[in-house]
Parts: sequence; structure tokens; C-alpha cells
Amino acid sequence: MPVRGSGEPPAAQPLPVTFPVPDPPRPKARRPTGAAEAPAGERQLVFFGAETGEPAVADLAGLLVGPGEVHRMGGTARLSLVVDAGWRVHVLVAELAQRGVRASWAPTEDQRYAVRTAYTRTLVPLAAAWLRGTTQHPPAGFPLDGRRLRLWLAAAGVADPPDFLLRLGGTDPVGWTVIGGALVAAGLGGELIEPGAGGPAYRIIGRRGTQRLAELVGERPSAAPPTAWPTRD
Repeated sequence: MPVRGSGEPPAAQPLPVTFPVPDPPRPKARRPTGAAEAPAGERQLVFFGAETGEPAVADLAGLLVGPGEVHRMGGTARLSLVVDAGWRVHVLVAELAQRGVRASWAPTEDQRYAVRTAYTRTLVPLAAAWLRGTTQHPPAGFPLDGRRLRLWLAAAGVADPPDFLLRLGGTDPVGWTVIGGALVAAGLGGELIEPGAGGPAYRIIGRRGTQRLAELVGERPSAAPPTAWPTRD
């Protein structure tokens, strides 16, 4: 059952509830191979953007940059996170389904939503890359491409015109620095906001930065409110 436009699931609904139907698949897109301009009326694909490759389980690292957590159990792993709006639930469960990972959700006592997958071998490589014992940390040389940024934004992106905030998870300043370097490498020089100042988060500054973010993350999902997603305009 899809999340309603208001973002509030029915209180009487049995939990957890599985969303089996993802958003309509986006058309396959080829990575641009030349510098020729796109014909008039057509939008040119962005190098490393969300639309220049097929969804992969490795993209889910974008959730771990934000509020996501990965846990091991035997030869399996599970991903879980808490989000603040119903539209995020719909988008994230659809994105997970596109990567062959089913997820469920449940409301929390503080009026948010917990999204979690089952324990599965599919997520073991993600756990192996991010966990040292029980400590979660981005791996060395961690890159951010459009698909990972899209998932991070869907889980924890907040419009603050003319800026855009990408909220961080965890309590590890060293890990936040790694993420900051990945943002710079993606052409998004963000300003780190410390926890006491309303963070942790990276602020993507100004119209130009927000437009670059929009280019990378691709088109707004149908479940996301127009004001919640960056635009190229």
C-alpha cells in the first residue's frame, strides 16, 4: 500500500507493512561519450548522475552516509533507518526494491518512520565495507555518485532555500570529513554544520550548488513533494 500524499500512514494498519511495488522504472540511459550538445528540447545526461547507470546494491551506501545503519548476523546483514516523512518511506522502499531488496516500515513513538530490510546475504558486501566490528565508518576513498546522493537526499535531504541540507548520521567527525571530501570530488563543496548548530549536516550553498545537486540526483520521485527536491531551474 503506498504512502498517502500527506505522509501519514493509517493508524489502524497492521505493521510492519511491505511495499511490493516500486516507482515506474526510469528509461535506461547511456553514459555520454562525446561533447556534442543535446538537441533542443532534450536534457543532457550528467556524468556520474543518477540516470547514467543501472541501480546497484552498492548504491545503498548513500543511506549509510545519512541515517542508515547496517548490522551483521551470521552470514547475512540488514539495513535500517528512521526518517521523518511518509514520502521518504515510499521513495526508499521503491529504491530498495529496484535493487532486489525488500523492506518494511513501522511508525515510531516520536511520529517518525522506521524502514528496515530483512537480514539477507545481498547486503553482506555493504556491511563488510562499512563495519569494523560494530563501528560503522565510510571506507577509505569512498566516492559519492548521483545514485548514492539520490538515496542520501531521499532519506535526509532538507530544502533550506536557497541552500539544501544533507543531514549526516552517526557521531563520527572523522567519517563526516571523509563524506565532505567525497562531496567535493562530486562537485558539491558543502559546508559542515556541527551538531550544536543544527547538524550534523552538509549545507549545499546557493542556487548554483542546489542546481548541481539536482543534476546529480536526477528527476524528482513522484512521491516527493516538489518543494522537497532540488531543481535545475
